[in-house]
Amino acid sequence: MAFHSYISISELHPSFSHPKVFGVVIAKTDVRSFPNRKNPEIERFTFGFTIRDSPDFFINVSAWGNQAYITSLADNFRIGDCVTVENPLVSSKDPEKDKFCPATPSHYRLLVVEPHSQVLLCTDMDTVDGLLPLMHLPAKDSADFYSLGDIMANGQKLDGAVINILAAVKTISEAKQFTTSDGRRGQRMEVKLFDDSVSSFPLVCWDKESIQLLQTLVPREAVLFVADAKTSFDSFRGGMVATVNSRSVVTVNPDSREASLLFSYAKQMSESGALDHDEAADHPSVDSITDVYTVNQLKLKAKEQPDTFCGLTYSFISKLDLDSSVSRLIKTRCSKCKFQAAEDAQSCSNQLCPGREQPFSGAAAFDLLVDVSDHTGTLPACSLRGAAAEQTLGCSTDEFAGWSDDQRSALKWKFLLERCRLCLKICPSARTKSGIRTVILACSVADPGEVKQHMSAVLQQL
Repeated sequence: MAFHSYISISELHPSFSHPKVFGVVIAKTDVRSFPNRKNPEIERFTFGFTIRDSPDFFINVSAWGNQAYITSLADNFRIGDCVTVENPLVSSKDPEKDKFCPATPSHYRLLVVEPHSQVLLCTDMDTVDGLLPLMHLPAKDSADFYSLGDIMANGQKLDGAVINILAAVKTISEAKQFTTSDGRRGQRMEVKLFDDSVSSFPLVCWDKESIQLLQTLVPREAVLFVADAKTSFDSFRGGMVATVNSRSVVTVNPDSREASLLFSYAKQMSESGALDHDEAADHPSVDSITDVYTVNQLKLKAKEQPDTFCGLTYSFISKLDLDSSVSRLIKTRCSKCKFQAAEDAQSCSNQLCPGREQPFSGAAAFDLLVDVSDHTGTLPACSLRGAAAEQTLGCSTDEFAGWSDDQRSALKWKFLLERCRLCLKICPSARTKSGIRTVILACSVADPGEVKQHMSAVLQQL
């Protein structure tokens, strides 16, 4: 591809005729329709996107036309693709129209219309290789952002504000489809974010394009810089929520020092198990879990539904290593960041711990891995931690640590190979071979009459 035949975004001017511009798509909106002013019975269709060709310059592009043209054009490329825009109209920004688009450093905007303009995918790999790194440059100053703790601290003062956010991805929910009262179809997806100040914060997406981008990410292994996210107070949750809108630009794994530090923190938290430990706050009430499954049914549902769900199972504890060393069964974690620490630690080893400069404060808790089995299969390495483990075993960590080997062995055989009533939380996980992670919310030896009643109902479904 000959660069000299293309005009850089920084040099664009309305006086240019038949310009050609190339860039990587850093933002894109869904297709919308409007009544034609001249003929209200005919609808006009439009969508917008933003392209970047250098670290300092990017520009908004609006495409207008009939349904077939616009739908075909929009389906031809996605966020992250490299495109060439041929023969667009170059016009000055319109304050009224551009307030719904990403803020750009260019003084102009591009208009793509049928049949004069074209948007084509770049086929020259050298050009593509040169443009793709620009995807990791935030659309705003990389140091100008709110931490999740800042948002929570400001609370309703930020209701309706448009701000920049830097945070790591904790979980990605399944996209939900819906139909509005006037027949329009839509979708909604929620991403839980975290950083070193807040363990879980909701980011909501309503736009198909941003949903498709975020669905490609691996939770706990991605950091986002969201330029111009809208924050609002959600009265139902009683807390703050951020939303991706038509002005927002989402940058995945941004190339900045702050993002690099947060990425390292997220990796440490994930590997240490601190994020799993912290998820206890998100667990539903055990009494609200009523759906009964076999082990195989749980596995099948996890494959069919890539979202967290809970269920009851009347299964056997097939592995419970209570006779291992106490240090393997009871872990000490920092009270500030939940990072795992040595029992005699004087300070937290987590470089981003908010309490790193303060005297170390830690808490010991059970951290067990349990195998759960029935006649249909096994769920290996289920997590039984904290209060749920204490309630199951009927003892505290201090009591357990003081027991003899015979006492621990007796407790082990109280559960091992016994039919138990288990409340489970099944979570998607890219880090496990099975693709799921199982958390035991409650466990007790089951009543035989209850087992017979529920299992007969389950077996009838098979």
